[in-house]
Amino acid sequence: MPRVKGGTVTRKRRKKVIKLAKGYFGSKHTLFKVANQQVMKSGQYAYRDRRQKKRDFRKLWITRINAAARMNGLSYSRLMHGLKLAGIDVNRKMLADLAVTDEAAFAALAEQAKQSINK
Repeated sequence: MPRVKGGTVTRKRRKKVIKLAKGYFGSKHTLFKVANQQVMKSGQYAYRDRRQKKRDFRKLWITRINAAARMNGLSYSRLMHGLKLAGIDVNRKMLADLAVTDEAAFAALAEQAKQSINK
């Protein structure tokens, strides 16, 4: 009985992994065993960081809003509370964009927030 050879299936699987490992340093992009380990680890990092990215952006937006709010005499939490009381529903991404690009519009929102807190 002839021996079983891996042949095209094994080669195809290994080539797929090596292709995914393109650009990795040292033997990580040439040797299958090392490349396979790194590709699996890279997949774990990618999965984790797709979720982490959302947290990081929210953190950045809050930092920018806080800085702009303090320039208008409010803290971040008081600004957000004032906007909620005023019935202004703007998400943090848009607020951060306003804080960076259109300071006058942000100042107007901050003023409305101040007024709604003082009522």
